[in-house]
Amino acid sequence: MFGIHDLALFIVSGLLLNIMPGPDTLLIMARSATQGWRAGVAASLGIGTGTLVHVLAAALGLSALLATSAAAFNVVKWVGAAYIVWCGIGMLRARLKQSDDVPLPPPAPLPLRRIYAQGFLTNILNPKVALFFLAFVPQFIDADAPNKPLAFIVLGLIFDFNGMLWCHGLALFTAFASARLKVKPLVALWLNRVTGSLFLVLGARLALADRH
Repeated sequence: MFGIHDLALFIVSGLLLNIMPGPDTLLIMARSATQGWRAGVAASLGIGTGTLVHVLAAALGLSALLATSAAAFNVVKWVGAAYIVWCGIGMLRARLKQSDDVPLPPPAPLPLRRIYAQGFLTNILNPKVALFFLAFVPQFIDADAPNKPLAFIVLGLIFDFNGMLWCHGLALFTAFASARLKVKPLVALWLNRVTGSLFLVLGARLALADRH
């Protein structure tokens, strides 16, 4: 159907690729552990929206521009790296306030809409995601498919749906584990800082990445 072949292999490969850790995974786990499952789900939905934009852009040929134009790739790369580093710095700057007779509160929660935006921007500003779709998805489309862009979009939607299953499952599991372990505010603070440090490393790696 649609000129798609080896669909089962595509689904399994996509799930395995979604499980690989990266900025998206770290963001979901950090938000779920510190603010609960709703925050993790908000980050997941933002990531899913970003993936959908990548799918549509690749189907329309925009991702090919990133693959062939060094200038376009570098612009997206540096903007994405700067945003990831900015998120990391924000996590590192998290603070706890304490008065003499009041227990330590948890780090100040972010609004869900801001967490959604974080997930979206973290995903959409990573040019490696665009190039991944351009390299991975066409392998499962017949050379003589009647409508290649439509086949690309169908496979992209399947990949995004499976990715959302994984992301939401990760958000719920992390939030449940955090609640069961009764993560204390100080632990949540250091979790933010560790995640922020990892974001700085990932931002640096993205800044140094090339198109290959």
